[in-house]
Amino acid sequence: MRRLGILLSGRGSNFEAIADSIAAGRLDAEISVVISNRPEAGGLEIARERGLPAVCIPSKGVPRESYDRQLVAELKSRGVELICLAGFMRLLTAEFCREFPMRILNIHPSLLPAFSGLEAQKQALEHGVKISGCTVHFVDEHLDAGPIVLQSAVPVLASDTVETLAARILKEEHRIYSEAIGIVLAGGWRIEGRRVLVD
Repeated sequence: MRRLGILLSGRGSNFEAIADSIAAGRLDAEISVVISNRPEAGGLEIARERGLPAVCIPSKGVPRESYDRQLVAELKSRGVELICLAGFMRLLTAEFCREFPMRILNIHPSLLPAFSGLEAQKQALEHGVKISGCTVHFVDEHLDAGPIVLQSAVPVLASDTVETLAARILKEEHRIYSEAIGIVLAGGWRIEGRRVLVD
C-alpha cells in the first residue's frame, strides 16, 4: 500500500476521483492526508466526509519558504510517499521539490508544454487550437515543466466556451490522474532526458 498526500486549494474534484479509484480497487494506494492552503476549500469538507485526515495550513501572508517547510513537516509526519497536486494554486519552492524528488505529481488542463500556467482552457480557445486536453507530469521547481507521465487529448469544438471545454477536459483529468498514479506507484519506469519511459 502506498501512501498519498493530496494538496488542493479548491473543490477537489480530482482528489475525489482519486479517492473513488482507491475505493473501487482500481488504484492500490491509501490517502494519508488531504492538505489545503485555504480554510474554505471544498475539498477539505469532502475529505472529512470520507473519514480522511484533512488539514488546513493557511498560506495567506506566509512567506513561501516557511510555508513550504510547514508542508514538508506535515507530509513527512504522515509518512507520505507520493504527493498529488489536485488544484493546488501555489508554486512550490525548489527546496520543497528537492525534499520529494520525482515524488510529486500534478495534473494540468492542457497538452503541455502548450498553455502552461493559469486559465489554460481560455488560452487554448484564444489560440484557436483544434485539440487540447490534460497532462499528468512530475513537478519540479519550474512551472508546469516536469517530465510528462500521461496525456489525454480532447477536441476543441467551434461552439465551445471556456466552461464547456473545461468540463470535457475535467472528465479526462479524472480518468488519467489515477491511471498515472498507478503507473508511478507500480515502478518499472525511468526518466531519460524529459521522457518518462515505462518498461
